[in-house]
Amino acid sequence: MQKYDILIIGAGIAGLYSAMQIPKDKKVLVVCKDIPWECNTFYAQGGMVTALDEDDVPLHVSDTISAGAFHNDKEAVEIMSRTSIETTKDIIDRGMEFDKDSDGNILYTKEAAHSVERIIHAGGDATGRYMHYFMMVENTHQLQKNTLVYDLLIENGRCYGVKASVNYKPTTILADHIIIASGGVGSLYEYNTNSRTVSADIHGICVEKGIALKDMEFMQFHPTVFVDTPYARKLLLTEALRGEGAWVVDDDGKRFLFDYDDRGELASRDIVARGIFDYKQKTGKQAYLDFSMFEADWFEQRFPNITRTFGTLGYQLPRDRVPISPAFHYANGGIACDTNGCIDGMDGLYVIGEASRTGVHGANRLASNSLLEAVVFAKRVADYILNQKDENIQTPKFEKDYANILHQKSDKIYKQQLRRVMWEDIGIIRTTKGLHEAKNLIYDMKNRNIGRLLELRLNTASAIVDSALARKESLGSHYMEH
Repeated sequence: MQKYDILIIGAGIAGLYSAMQIPKDKKVLVVCKDIPWECNTFYAQGGMVTALDEDDVPLHVSDTISAGAFHNDKEAVEIMSRTSIETTKDIIDRGMEFDKDSDGNILYTKEAAHSVERIIHAGGDATGRYMHYFMMVENTHQLQKNTLVYDLLIENGRCYGVKASVNYKPTTILADHIIIASGGVGSLYEYNTNSRTVSADIHGICVEKGIALKDMEFMQFHPTVFVDTPYARKLLLTEALRGEGAWVVDDDGKRFLFDYDDRGELASRDIVARGIFDYKQKTGKQAYLDFSMFEADWFEQRFPNITRTFGTLGYQLPRDRVPISPAFHYANGGIACDTNGCIDGMDGLYVIGEASRTGVHGANRLASNSLLEAVVFAKRVADYILNQKDENIQTPKFEKDYANILHQKSDKIYKQQLRRVMWEDIGIIRTTKGLHEAKNLIYDMKNRNIGRLLELRLNTASAIVDSALARKESLGSHYMEH
């Protein structure tokens, strides 16, 4: 049995940046479910927001809050924006290279609902991949892959560690401090842009342990995703494309989004996603992203990955238009915590990144605030833990183990059923009837002979349904059709 000072669950940007803040003399273990780069950070294209300076903070705060439908926690948003000046400088000082112009100045771009250009990017459209690689190299602590956490060891309001399957063997890992940085809930949905590892297991454990999840009705759908692929993870077409001037058109070339909002393609994500979803349902027409206004050399330099990926699928960009559909993208809600990542009533357990609900995103996340949130709160949780007095923590004995039944034969069929119902009934447009049907189906599945991991997914799915049923009125990314 291993014992650490700090255990970090997740090796995306939140987990790795928190590890980078912790000195080498601490015994730290970072674990990830699969290989380290199989995480959402790796697939993040657009960039990372940063307040340009102190004067930009109020504007960034107001952009974030209006995108969040005024449901945000203002103090958390202010902390995120103000801290970004320090964390961005830290990341650059440590050697991270963001895209620059020919004079060596960092390039800033704008995405929907931002009032100024304040998004920095790397590798054109591969910011997440570049930042992830950089943080993997910078990480001085032990990183362990193939570690699937299936239980939190909690007694009397304190978390002592986890039970995990490490290379398929049940293992107990103990730590004085456990940071959850396990990402969102993407694999619950039939169409999603997330890494295959992001399946809300830890959220499901929290539901079981009575740890609050909050704002779970606010699931964000990305409007422009290429879904015509056999894999669960669909191909994202970054919002930066529309920021630079790409159009959304139907079969006849009509820019129909202006029927839904005066800002057309640059309205906030929830409006664009609903507009595309609604238009396709009502007219039976396909929606496309049209890049024909771009000059080919410029396009390839600005969006090298998209050009290459779609090239392998037979598309010639920017000449060809690409069929698109909305897909699940980001969980605005998550495990409830304060601005230090602390979980109410629980010692030794913290949460950061997309797994958390600090209140910064409100009902709808502002573009490119996700990488920023991960970095800011990773720094804050590390600072908080390092300021704690060392205690000599005695670990109680934990008997129960689920290791032998992580999976059952029929799980796969139920999992597909769950993903379909999440997409159809708890997706972009919801109805009370659909939510009740979903609730019954989830309840029914829970009473079958299922494996531990499917049970955890179902716990999280019920939390989303219950939150959606509790909020009768539409708000942000939660849209109720009456």
